[in-house]
Amino acid sequence: MSARTALVTGGAGFIGGHLVERLVADGWRVRVLDDFSSGKQENLAAVADQIELLRGDVRDSDRVVKAVHGVEVIFHEAAVASVPRSVAEPIFTNSVNVGGTLCVLEAARHAGVRRVVYAASSAAYGDAPGLPKVEDMPANLLSPYALQKHIGESYCRLYTELYGLETVALRYFNVYGPRQDPKSEYAAVIPKFITACLRGEAPTIFGDGEQTRDFVMVYDAVQANLLAADAPRAVGRVCNIAAGSRTSLNELIAVIRQETGAKALPRHAPPREGDVRDSVASLASARDLLGYEPRVALREGLRITIESFSARNA
Repeated sequence: MSARTALVTGGAGFIGGHLVERLVADGWRVRVLDDFSSGKQENLAAVADQIELLRGDVRDSDRVVKAVHGVEVIFHEAAVASVPRSVAEPIFTNSVNVGGTLCVLEAARHAGVRRVVYAASSAAYGDAPGLPKVEDMPANLLSPYALQKHIGESYCRLYTELYGLETVALRYFNVYGPRQDPKSEYAAVIPKFITACLRGEAPTIFGDGEQTRDFVMVYDAVQANLLAADAPRAVGRVCNIAAGSRTSLNELIAVIRQETGAKALPRHAPPREGDVRDSVASLASARDLLGYEPRVALREGLRITIESFSARNA
């Protein structure tokens, strides 16, 4: 039986790189499309000789058509994953996050790709009241990034309904893990805290630290993508991908300080405008439609992440 073929857009990114490694390990033939505007060669170093790498932009229709040729499943991870940048540069980020997604869907439709798994975002919920966050809550879009990701979900659903292209949208919550860039705008609180503690510096908490997030280990996000590639009842649907538990920033920093042996106490800065106070996902749909179950507990995931950061810094 011939190997299955996948395209990972943004495959040199943080989540994309881990997904590429897992696909290769599972015997897939893997093609990566990345323009390296934020992706890094080192994220693909372990599998560089086992994948096909195309440099290119998801907005370049000719490049995307070439990338999707002969592919069964597309994992669309490419995006400008930054709320602040979307506020500063709404036209540019829209061109990538909406235009690029549309370009991928259109190429997939014409190439006969079976399924597109789309990286959506919990930013769609904004600060809407009510916990846990359930997929059918009304969107409460507080940034161009949130709007752009939500439009991508809508395009996925439309391509399923109008053209029969199978799509699944995964609403990532706060994904963390090895190789995450502490300078990244995306969910960077964990790598920032770890980096500060390993350097013996005081990590900064904005606000009182009692705000909560749903932190999910990148290995679990990868597992969700693999399940979404085949789950029959998930077609045209949106699923939260998270741990399904709330952790305050004060609790998070306490665990990181214990695991790193850091002595410096965190310092508090004024709250950041637009920050969501509390966030936790309902996993009912992910469990039902994908068979998804988070496997990596927060302390274990933080330990793995800290070890990888320590090794890299050494």
